Amino acid sequence: MEGDKKYITGEDLKQHNKEGDLWISIQGKVYNVSDWAHEHPGGDVALLNLAGQDVTDAFIAYHPGTAWQYLDKFFTGFYLKDFKVSETSKDYRRLASEFAKLGLFEKKGHITMYALASIALMFCVVLYGVLCCKSVWAHLGSAVVLGFLWIQSAYIGHDSGHYQVMKSRGYNKLAQFLAGNSLTGISIAWWKWTHNAHHLACNSLDYDPDLQHIPVFAVNSTFFNSIKSCFYGRHLDFDPVARFFVSYQHWTFYPVMCVARVNLYVQTFLLLFSKRKFPDRALNIVGILIFWTWFPLLVSCLPNWPERVMFVLASFTVTAIQHVQFCLNHFAADVYTGPPKGNDWFEKQTGGTLDISCSSWMDWFYGGLQFQLEHHLFPRMPRCQLRRVSPLVQDLCKKHNLSYRSLSFWEANVWTIRRLRNVAQQARDLSNPVPKNMLWEAVNTHG
Repeated sequence: MEGDKKYITGEDLKQHNKEGDLWISIQGKVYNVSDWAHEHPGGDVALLNLAGQDVTDAFIAYHPGTAWQYLDKFFTGFYLKDFKVSETSKDYRRLASEFAKLGLFEKKGHITMYALASIALMFCVVLYGVLCCKSVWAHLGSAVVLGFLWIQSAYIGHDSGHYQVMKSRGYNKLAQFLAGNSLTGISIAWWKWTHNAHHLACNSLDYDPDLQHIPVFAVNSTFFNSIKSCFYGRHLDFDPVARFFVSYQHWTFYPVMCVARVNLYVQTFLLLFSKRKFPDRALNIVGILIFWTWFPLLVSCLPNWPERVMFVLASFTVTAIQHVQFCLNHFAADVYTGPPKGNDWFEKQTGGTLDISCSSWMDWFYGGLQFQLEHHLFPRMPRCQLRRVSPLVQDLCKKHNLSYRSLSFWEANVWTIRRLRNVAQQARDLSNPVPKNMLWEAVNTHG
């Protein structure tokens, strides 16, 4: 004790880093969120990943100013004795405060209205093309339009998951329900569960689910050691099958992206019908049932099976544009192992992201996520403000000698394929101690 305050050290805080005994520090004040973790709107994974350390930067990034008033009920009475703030964090917090004073987190523009209107229009075009036209080209065009509809719907779901895009929380949840579950068939609950973990542990090989694609892809040779996924709670086995797929991943990347949507459907069902607790399970299931009602019915209206297969594959292939974009933002960036650290929040976000440079008239196409670093640093900021704050983020990176990488769409593809190829070549090395597979060795030894 010093005066009227009680202190604990950072080492003491680290001992409270597990479920049922979960403490965190925010601006040097220590809070016990053990019993509340499952009620956390962002999920318990976010708290567990940063448990036992100071989380001020992450708290500022994800919470509006009104959230501070709810902290007192979790205060332990302790303060962090060796609490220090890096110069980078000071500048980051100062920048976040300035943006808040300017109202940038509240000025959402009319993006959501335009996006919803375009989605409604595209849906009408799809219905007309399938139900009222007999031409195979009209049906193919409708599939393409449906693919773009899914892309824009995903952006609405993404925006509404990060901040309130509508006037009330109820309407915001309705937007998630319609744009996510009902139109795309992908559960917003699944998205929140994985996406929050991705943001907090950006490009951590064992904590970020967005990098854990064994047996199909590996962005780093660390996966050859069959590391344990701390997100899924299981080992990512690098067996002969995984080795075979990874050895050719730079060739299979784009074809896999064309059917990547199937994996999202599977992941949605695995979560919705699992024992894991998450909010609005019934609402999510209803939304998914709506999708799996209208989509098969729409496909069944096509005149024959070849056209039905063409329609599904074409619509899925269009969405590959978005799947590829998500990979470009992270696959070729820096990676690390272990849980995220609260004291290098800014550094980890800059290291784990790549921006895609484009003209302002293309912002609708990328959904604002071409400013990936800006989005990761300020996830509550509406996408229409990200281009405005980008120069300030660049200046801050330059001041602290941190990387700010902004590539053209073509360059980002080159970087990603190069990374995948380099890892593939390592996987092909027969000297690596991976369980023997005679067929694999025969093919790769003798061509």
